[in-house]
Amino acid sequence: MFGQNREQLRRFYQDVWLKHTENRPLAGVEVLVAQVIRQHPEYHEYVTRPDALDRDFGIESGQINPFLHMGMHITLAEQLQADRPAGIRERHQRLSNDLGDPHEAEHRMMECLGLILWEAQRNNTVPDEQAYLACIRKLEKR
Repeated sequence: MFGQNREQLRRFYQDVWLKHTENRPLAGVEVLVAQVIRQHPEYHEYVTRPDALDRDFGIESGQINPFLHMGMHITLAEQLQADRPAGIRERHQRLSNDLGDPHEAEHRMMECLGLILWEAQRNNTVPDEQAYLACIRKLEKR
C-alpha cells in the first residue's frame, strides 16, 4: 500500500500532501492520509521537504517521528472503521466522551498500540488484541 521501506513510505505521505494542496483528486487511503496530515500542522514541514525522506528521528534526542505518529493515527482509523479488534470502536467512543476530544483519545490509545506492538516484536508474537483493549480500557474514566 505505502511502500516497502522508510523512504517509499515517507514519499507516499509527501505525494499525498502535494496532491491535496494542489486540489487534485485523492483516492482510497490517500483521503485518510491527507486528513491525518491536515490534523497535524506541526508536521507539515516534513511532508513538504525532500530532506525529510532520510532524516532520523531518534528517541534519544527527544524527537517524535512525525511519520510514525501519523502512521499510528492511520492504523487507529482503520481499526475503528473495521472495529478490529472487536470492541475498539466502543473503547474509542468512551474515551472520546471522557476526554471530549476524539483526536486526544487517539493520542492516548496510541500509547497502548505502541506498547502492544513493541511487546509483540520483542516476543516475536502477534499483537495481543485483548491486552491492547485492556490497556485502552484502563484509560477510561470509571
